[in-house]
Amino acid sequence: MKNIEKLNIFYHEKLVGNLMLSPNGKTCVFEYSDEWLEGGGFSLSPLELPLRKELFFSSPNEFYGDFAIFEDSMPDGYGLYLLNHMLKSNRLSLSELTVLQRLGLVGDSGMGALCYRPSISLGAKDQSTADFDELQRKALDLLSEKTDSDASLLYYRSGNSGGTRPKAVFSDSEGNWIVKFRHVYDPEYLGKNEYLYMLTAKECGIEIPEVKLINNKYFAAKRFDIENGVRLHVATAAALMMSDFRSQTSDYLNLLSLTGYLTQDTLQVEQMFRRMVFNVISDNKDDHAKNFSFIYKEGSGWSLAPAYDLTYSPKGGIGGERSTSVMYKGFPKIKDMVEAGQSIRIKESRCIQIIGEVEEVCRQRLDHCIDI
Repeated sequence: MKNIEKLNIFYHEKLVGNLMLSPNGKTCVFEYSDEWLEGGGFSLSPLELPLRKELFFSSPNEFYGDFAIFEDSMPDGYGLYLLNHMLKSNRLSLSELTVLQRLGLVGDSGMGALCYRPSISLGAKDQSTADFDELQRKALDLLSEKTDSDASLLYYRSGNSGGTRPKAVFSDSEGNWIVKFRHVYDPEYLGKNEYLYMLTAKECGIEIPEVKLINNKYFAAKRFDIENGVRLHVATAAALMMSDFRSQTSDYLNLLSLTGYLTQDTLQVEQMFRRMVFNVISDNKDDHAKNFSFIYKEGSGWSLAPAYDLTYSPKGGIGGERSTSVMYKGFPKIKDMVEAGQSIRIKESRCIQIIGEVEEVCRQRLDHCIDI
């Protein structure tokens, strides 16, 4: 694989800045370009990379020596599994690659608007098949270790999306979508279940992307990182808070505070509170910080992205606790949610009202609701 000494980061063909390796190769250095600073650019990540003329240095002990906002572009779970298979077929391993080479593999094909150049290709970017039954079969065969011949096809169809389950990006006359498939351990009704949960969340007053059920079994959500054909800058809460979503250390206090800080909008803070309540009541414990995102739009700033990955997920993490705690409690009650809301200046009466609204809808629509 070709060596990369400097990676150029672009946003809509504008040079945002340059990413370089430190002399020891274990950390990175980033600098915004003069073009970006003088031409009305914005901070990619306000806490990690504030918009100013400065050399920024990453930590050697976090994010593989990368910055959190750029590591956010890398696939995880299923996408990383596919990438490892592709590298193996090229007699390479992910551990051998530098941060710049890893991001070069993402190139222009990641979620959101950031592009990394020069890009690196490991195989033909074949995205020809739109047969979802075929993609599901190929994904199950690969995950079952029956074959790895389709790793390249599945990787480029995944669009570097995150999560543990197989996914593919596709476009039709209605727009750009992400479709989900079953993992080997998932039931046949997985897609229907997520579709139900998302529609229930919408009825609870939660903003969701447009969703649909394909062939009565594949759940699909419209991509919120593309609007009218234009890619938008999107960052997960995990990246913006510079936290490892796998560590189970985030709390809804952090998410509520981040929402207030970025958006300066009380209604969006309430929206985050409502999502917290829904996840608790519906027993969605897969509510880690990478399952919340924010969008930056030029002219209007940061806003909370539509909700995603809302589904029945009762297992949780360590000790069966929530991935994101409420007032640092893994099994929160009503009083904990109210306290979290009050901490961000939502009145107690309003907290109780939102909890009541969400609980009423969930108990009418869902079979799995927990007692709070």
